[in-house]
Amino acid sequence: MAAPLLIPILGDQLTPDIASLRGADPENSILLMMEVADETTYVRHHKAKIAFILSAMRHHAERMRRIGWTVDYVRLDDPANSGSFTGEVARAIEGHRPSAINVTEAGEWRVRAMLEEWDGRFGLPVTIHEDDRFLCSHAEFDTWAAARKQLRMEFFYRDMRRKTGLLMTEAGEPEGGRWNYDTENRKPPPQRDLLMPQPIPFEPDGISREVLAMVAERFADHIGSLDNFHFAVTHEDALRQQDRFLDEALPRFGDYQDAMLTDEPFLWHSVLSPYINAGLLDPLALAQEVEQRYRAGTVPLNAAEGFIRQLIGWREYVRGVYWHEGPDYGRRNALGATRDLPGFYWTRETDMHCMAQAIGQTIDHAYAHHIQRLMITGNFALLAGIDPHQVHVWYLEVYADAYEWVEMPNTLGMALFADGGLLGSKPYAAGGAYINRMSDYCGKCRYDQKRRVGPDACPFNALYWDFLARNERKLARNPRLSMPYRNWDRMSEEDRTAIRAQAARFLKDLG
Repeated sequence: MAAPLLIPILGDQLTPDIASLRGADPENSILLMMEVADETTYVRHHKAKIAFILSAMRHHAERMRRIGWTVDYVRLDDPANSGSFTGEVARAIEGHRPSAINVTEAGEWRVRAMLEEWDGRFGLPVTIHEDDRFLCSHAEFDTWAAARKQLRMEFFYRDMRRKTGLLMTEAGEPEGGRWNYDTENRKPPPQRDLLMPQPIPFEPDGISREVLAMVAERFADHIGSLDNFHFAVTHEDALRQQDRFLDEALPRFGDYQDAMLTDEPFLWHSVLSPYINAGLLDPLALAQEVEQRYRAGTVPLNAAEGFIRQLIGWREYVRGVYWHEGPDYGRRNALGATRDLPGFYWTRETDMHCMAQAIGQTIDHAYAHHIQRLMITGNFALLAGIDPHQVHVWYLEVYADAYEWVEMPNTLGMALFADGGLLGSKPYAAGGAYINRMSDYCGKCRYDQKRRVGPDACPFNALYWDFLARNERKLARNPRLSMPYRNWDRMSEEDRTAIRAQAARFLKDLG
């Protein structure tokens, strides 16, 4: 028998037709799947995130064996485990004597560098395939970006709509005459409804229970709880979760995608991003199903367009920015923010009810929806001048869907404006009034969202004006901030001094 082909499958490549498998003969190929210490500890990942990825990997290995592939699976607790991808590939080469290595490109710069070293290290031909699960290739995005001074997602999204034909008319126009229905997707939260949709809570099977026990023992000092581990860990269950969202939540997703409610972590959100980013679900197939629901009349256009924009617009766009900007993107700090991340980001112990809610559900579920990440935890970090790299590491650690290619641009570019406006046209800064409008958090908080100064004043208010004041030289010319700066200038000197003193006291106590 000829020497086999070795095909490493990474933990976010849980797709049965991943590019590296095409053209390979299952009879003469070895799939190498590796649970390694380097990947579980390069940041201190949430316990549930580690458990989800490892359980999904083990289930995927079983799936691939059922359809005829030979899988060499290395468990994290294997005494012979070297702890790294490169070390396990070396062990596999020694054990299987392959003729060549086929691998699909990695999703982040750190792992890409490892893969590119293999050719010279092992003396075998190494073919790195582009990950075509994404609509936009690296070359296509680079060409798009080269023709523009500003990389605005809206224009990229329109190109993706044209490319896919999603929500387009036969005349090549956007469905409904508009590209974007975001203005219709900002309704404040409704009254709590006992019939509010909920994701399916999957009970851990034997494989998952074994993983959970190992994670509980091995990563006991990592953030997070395993008590609420109800992730789908198979392709079939991920599809069941997808159907639950499409049937029960999607019709109202558009209206309430920016809303927040106390003790309601999911609302009408899909909670599908962990499965999409790990490879268990196909984002294009999901977008096509959403379009079909709209055309069948069961989903309104604002909901269908808003969700499709997340899949083929924002998700593809932030990946393009990540790879286009290079590995130094993660160290950008345009506003010179240097304060350490407060300890309550790991404990939820704060009197700010909105922060306690967003952080608490993150600890409990390894999940928060996008508006909580952007306008609660991200907004606070922006206003308080927290070091962007520390915030980036926290987001990467705590969310089950967080891989560097998607998390880093969202954190540094969208939430913190640390790239100086490359990704977002303005800082997404807001005071207590916004949080009160889009949630019920403020009514349950010890702070008063209407007050700027005093012991009961909402910290977001003074911090908001202090943020504008201390960054005036860098931000005052931004046309989208002209109104708040005019309002700041209209305040009396006495009021401005009191607000900045209030912010200074809070930040001192924060340290």
